[in-house]
Amino acid sequence: MNSRERVTLSLNHKEPDRVALDLGASAVTGMHASSVYQLRQALGLDSPGTPVKVVEPYQMLGEIAPDLMDALGVDVLPLQVPGGFFGFKNENWKPWTLFDGTPVLVPGQFNTDPEPNGDILLYPQGDKSASPSGRMPHGGFYCDAIIRQDPIDDDNLNVEDNLEEFGPISDRSLKYLKDEADRIYSQTDKAILATFGGTAFGDIALVPAPWLKNPKGIRDVQEWYMSTALRRDYIYKVFEKQCEIGIANLAKINEVVGDKVAAVFTTGTDFGMQCGPFISPQAYRDLYKPFHKAVHDWIHENTNWKTFIHTCGSIVPLIEDFIEAGFDILNPVQCSATGMDPKLLKERFGDRVTFWGGGVDTQKTLPFGTPEEVRREVRERIEIFSRNGGFVFNAIHNVQAKCPAENLVAMFETIKECSGCMV
Repeated sequence: MNSRERVTLSLNHKEPDRVALDLGASAVTGMHASSVYQLRQALGLDSPGTPVKVVEPYQMLGEIAPDLMDALGVDVLPLQVPGGFFGFKNENWKPWTLFDGTPVLVPGQFNTDPEPNGDILLYPQGDKSASPSGRMPHGGFYCDAIIRQDPIDDDNLNVEDNLEEFGPISDRSLKYLKDEADRIYSQTDKAILATFGGTAFGDIALVPAPWLKNPKGIRDVQEWYMSTALRRDYIYKVFEKQCEIGIANLAKINEVVGDKVAAVFTTGTDFGMQCGPFISPQAYRDLYKPFHKAVHDWIHENTNWKTFIHTCGSIVPLIEDFIEAGFDILNPVQCSATGMDPKLLKERFGDRVTFWGGGVDTQKTLPFGTPEEVRREVRERIEIFSRNGGFVFNAIHNVQAKCPAENLVAMFETIKECSGCMV
């Protein structure tokens, strides 16, 4: 069974020959560059000091190159338009060093001039004449968005200001998606997880728009969350227009990529905290669900794509609504959060949603446990989630920085060892 067949069976709730594996097919299923470096060293893929490419500078995610995919048995590849979180492309690579000493390559428009306090600033589209939109604190591992919010004038709020980043997809982007989908489909046997963008209603990571030089509208994280209650009509109108544009773009994209795509990442809007949802089911139904359903109705009526939601935390009270809204795939499956017991999740929802994640805890077990504790948890999760299909292995969100190499190796060795333990 090849990778594409394996993932397709899993998404259709049938058991493949072994558990399907994703590493790096999206911005929430990858691995920090420092951990990629350690893993490559442990597997003997590189000589000491060989740098790893940083393919997503906001979270400092490392490239999962083809040789690493082959070594681990990865089954999924990404498809998305070039251009990162700060609006510059992954090109003109240059050497850089993470604060922990890891050698990496960063895109040419990644600022490497430290501030007096040692912080690193990043600029929208790499333009230093604009206000900085991201900051990596000295000694840190990731970037924070810098809030660039003008004072809000409620009497003159303009919905179009919060729609600046949404618009008709360009012919150039369509050509890239077509060519890349054709390449992956004809030259590999991997399944495709696509991220087309434009349908993540209220994704708070995107609200500050660090790729825009002068974002207008409501761009402050706190103001945005308050606005979902205090300026609800305004937010609803933003979502209405965003939904219209998003579906029109999906129709154009479908014409060029067709059924080569296995699944599409439609939203990364988080709805959960460690202890429970931070939005009531009724609030979700009123503000988000109509637009999720509209997007997914179009997808399911016009394509064979499965739909993917990334939402962290404890979200059990919302999962039924997610399913009704047309989500086929749930990620990252944060089993450490309140009520997110893997057995209960599988029993209640396992025949209706695919769990893409949940394979190992990236808050405690993977970074701080022993290799045997990692092996035990990975084995247990595979045994639970893989029953009757509906499971693609991934850690709970991205693998974080500074994970011990022996724990990373233990995780992937156990996945291979469990190929025969599919129930």
